[in-house]
Amino acid sequence: MDDRQIISLFFERSEQAIKALSDKYGSLLMRLSMNVLGNKEDSEECVDDTLLTVWNQIPPEEPQHLSAYTCRIARNLALTKYHSNTAAKRNSHFDLSIDELEESLAGPGTVEDSVAEKELGRLINRFLKEQKAEDRQLFVRRYWFGDGVKELSSSFSMSENRISVRLSRIRSRLREFLEKEGIEQ
Repeated sequence: MDDRQIISLFFERSEQAIKALSDKYGSLLMRLSMNVLGNKEDSEECVDDTLLTVWNQIPPEEPQHLSAYTCRIARNLALTKYHSNTAAKRNSHFDLSIDELEESLAGPGTVEDSVAEKELGRLINRFLKEQKAEDRQLFVRRYWFGDGVKELSSSFSMSENRISVRLSRIRSRLREFLEKEGIEQ
């Protein structure tokens, strides 16, 4: 079933909409949640909460890209759950990817002082549009979906070392791009 049909089912308030959404994107939502949470039970709860949130938001919302809309909700819910679960401890897999990316962004507090979060997102999107497709995919899978280097290595048929080097180079280019745009480190 295509996304327009699924959205139509939500507008009709048909319970079939949730099943269709789950069938089409459930495994993607689960992978995204697992990458953030690292726990099957919490991830399943996150996916269920995502489906309920989509049910409650469509209508009136009518997303242009159902997969991106649904993944954004799942990621936000997973991050909220993650922060709740790990106030005092760290999840090395997810924290490592965030730590890597933070090195390319401005220091603590300076992002808020120099540019709004939305502007930073716009700049990162502009940067990514200028990158090769494979570099864009690596960046998004690592820093948005939270995929591990080992998983990326398998998916892209490259050694883990090569993946790490490519990600490092992408982060360096991002840092240079942001500096040119006036974002201080």
